[in-house]
Amino acid sequence: MRDQQETRDLVEQAVELARRAGADSADAVFSASRSSAVQVRMGALEDVHRSEAEAIGIRVFAGQRSATVSTSDFEAESLAELVRRAIEMARQAPEDPYAGLAPSELLAAPPFAEFDDWDPVEPEPAALQQLVLEAEAAALAVPGVANSNGSGTSSGASIRGIATSAGFSGVSRSTIHSLSASVVAGEGSGMQRDHDWDSARHASDLADPASIGKRAGERAVARLNPIKLKPGPMAVLFEPRVSTGLLGHFAQAISGSSIARKSSFLQDRLGQQIFEKGIAIIDDPFRPRGLRSRAFDAEGVTVRRMALVEDGVLTSWVAEAASARQLGIAPTGHAARGVSGTPGAGPSNLYLEAGERSVADMIARHPRLLVVTELIGQGVNPVTGDYSRGAAGFLYENGERVGAVSEITVASNLIDMFASLEPASDLEFRRGIDAPSVLVPEMVVGSA
Repeated sequence: MRDQQETRDLVEQAVELARRAGADSADAVFSASRSSAVQVRMGALEDVHRSEAEAIGIRVFAGQRSATVSTSDFEAESLAELVRRAIEMARQAPEDPYAGLAPSELLAAPPFAEFDDWDPVEPEPAALQQLVLEAEAAALAVPGVANSNGSGTSSGASIRGIATSAGFSGVSRSTIHSLSASVVAGEGSGMQRDHDWDSARHASDLADPASIGKRAGERAVARLNPIKLKPGPMAVLFEPRVSTGLLGHFAQAISGSSIARKSSFLQDRLGQQIFEKGIAIIDDPFRPRGLRSRAFDAEGVTVRRMALVEDGVLTSWVAEAASARQLGIAPTGHAARGVSGTPGAGPSNLYLEAGERSVADMIARHPRLLVVTELIGQGVNPVTGDYSRGAAGFLYENGERVGAVSEITVASNLIDMFASLEPASDLEFRRGIDAPSVLVPEMVVGSA
């Protein structure tokens, strides 16, 4: 995999080639990655593989027309020919009044922030295999667990470079490690499955393999012998591993492209109270070892920590240059882009701030409450906010667990859910998008 200087040289070369070939402006994105993975099942090695990939994407502008091309051939002559064809394509493309690079005055400048997101140690395959064997063994040791769906681990690294004809040039690199276990409990038609996993920038930050396996096993066993649920309105508590999905819907709804297309249920809600007072949603690109930390966005724009929701009020959209122009705002530093596409917008380390009450207190204060541990399907309308998902979890009555439930649905509207939800106190930073458990006081729960 190329080093940082080689990466910088390549993207700067691509932009210079575009300038010499007659492009009015241009940018280039290079991405390279390597990954090693091991999969085991029932103590036997199922798969070991290693992969490497690298590619460069070049976007050229001819006035308000643009084209994007990509390649894995980095020879100077090949790049020059690719750029020439891209300019020809751009000249034939339809005009876009919002096309163009990000404003030069918003571009990040070195020295760039660092986040300790590079682990210099690459685990050997034997070490990876030992991790998954430990995780699976711990899961299979839980009474009631009958089989394994497989346990896996991976270790990878990536490097990314961006250059623009407006003068920006930047390179970032990071590593990622992950470990998971998935098992089956019970027998026959009563079988239930569940899993646990963890990921981190440094291998030393991963959860202990035995704890991951044990949680996977205990979760699967807890789902055995589900009871029949009487449908109707009730309080619903989303566990952290599913409550993050609510933040995902929020992020999509405030993206500049959704607002510009008028396809968001939060259309025209900027500056309004959409959550209860005291609720805050934070986008923090500077978290040390964060899974989505970055010193600049995919257009080279400066990033900053933002309270996207403050005291319940929606304070900002997230927008790359094109949708920002369409909305009449400045780019917010949230551009995201692959090598072969045009930029979109997405958050960095996004999280819902923790509340004051514990999960136990929330459960105890409701005579009937559903704890959702799994969501199924994609029944969310991004335009209206209508929300209906398949679910599984546990029913509680008067603070006591009555039993597991499955094959149910939970339904409401995201506008109403946002306006009434309460975050619990159990926030942990484990993903790029994080939330504590979230209580919605009333949803309609259906049963098959």
